[in-house]
Amino acid sequence: MKPWTLQSVRQRVGRDPGFAGGNQITLLRGGDQLFPAMTEALAHARHEVWLATYIFHEDAAGQALVQALRVADQRGVRVRVVVDGFGSNGSMAWLRNALMGSGVALAVFRPMDRWWRWLQPGQLRRLHQKLCVVDGDVAFVGGINVIDDRLDLNHGRTELPRLDFAVRLAGPLVEQVGQSIRTVWSRAWLGREFDNALLDYVPLRRRLGRWLHQLWRGPQRLDALPVPQQPVVAAFVMRDNLRRRRTIEHAYADALRQAQHSADLVCPYFYPGQRLRQSLQRAADRGVRVRLLLQGKVDYRIAGWAAQALYADLLAHGIEVHEYTPAFLHAKVAVVDGEWATVGSSNIDPLSLLVNLEANVVVRDAGFAAALTAEIDTALAVSRRVAEPQVRGLKAVLKRAVVAWFAYVFLRVAGATGRY
Repeated sequence: MKPWTLQSVRQRVGRDPGFAGGNQITLLRGGDQLFPAMTEALAHARHEVWLATYIFHEDAAGQALVQALRVADQRGVRVRVVVDGFGSNGSMAWLRNALMGSGVALAVFRPMDRWWRWLQPGQLRRLHQKLCVVDGDVAFVGGINVIDDRLDLNHGRTELPRLDFAVRLAGPLVEQVGQSIRTVWSRAWLGREFDNALLDYVPLRRRLGRWLHQLWRGPQRLDALPVPQQPVVAAFVMRDNLRRRRTIEHAYADALRQAQHSADLVCPYFYPGQRLRQSLQRAADRGVRVRLLLQGKVDYRIAGWAAQALYADLLAHGIEVHEYTPAFLHAKVAVVDGEWATVGSSNIDPLSLLVNLEANVVVRDAGFAAALTAEIDTALAVSRRVAEPQVRGLKAVLKRAVVAWFAYVFLRVAGATGRY
């Protein structure tokens, strides 16, 4: 057998997205760890910085990051930032003001600055990614917005920080993360500065065959088992409204179908579609220990209803349901069999899986999975286990019907297609 190299591995994997070895991945808990790591990377930036986030708030965390971006710009670094027009709407005036006079180019994804914006098609499809790339060398991916861990926009300040995670990347995956940010920034910039990343959305002749092939075969999927590669083996997995419509959903479902002994999922907004519900139930039915960590301190009532409407079915299959009560839960992470792990922005609900732009990292590495499992175990130790459904009988049926109707209407209004 010929000796393998990273280039040969990529050729054998042959699919985008796919697993690649040679990555260095560090787990970061909350903004308390993420923001200092990002600031340090920005302080060493030499050429360019790309940042994408759903919320960019005007608190101390946001102000410190703006200052780091401006300092990088003053050194001649090319700085490009894209924020979601809905998630950052409340702080948009401050953000524009804070960047005024600098060379930092701010793009707004689907702005909400006019009343008639609400009537435009596709406005429910938001930029929910949280990404940053510095010089093409270092990337940050996760679920953490640019806002203090102890501040909730709807409920004010909290004593304890919300539970959330991100990762710091170095290696082959950084290029894919950078391409993703450049693409969405270019879309939001609306041609004011043409970027080569727009070519991803142009069906050039050399891309047309592959693009049509993917449409014919359906959404892309990760390889079930990556070929042997150097640690750390990982894949950057996006959800968009073109070729990668259900890639994140398939990644979860495939991992659960292959699970042999354990599966831990942590998610604040949990309302999986039929495919993922069946994958969870079947895993539990064949003896896999399935643990779900969901919100105990609910920020949106409809989100709490959605998850609770499924409790009876989940518990009937022996799935453990836990509710995190010390603080707000915002983490979107999972570990399967102590070897497969994911960290990212995607919830397990219709918005993330069928509507929003999302980004996760999937890691095939026992060391990383062990670190994430330790964090999950720590959170579970201070959580409340659900022993029985909180709502029974006719009330439970009605609540589930209301949630299902709401999800159906939302998806149709958002223009989502396909079965959920």
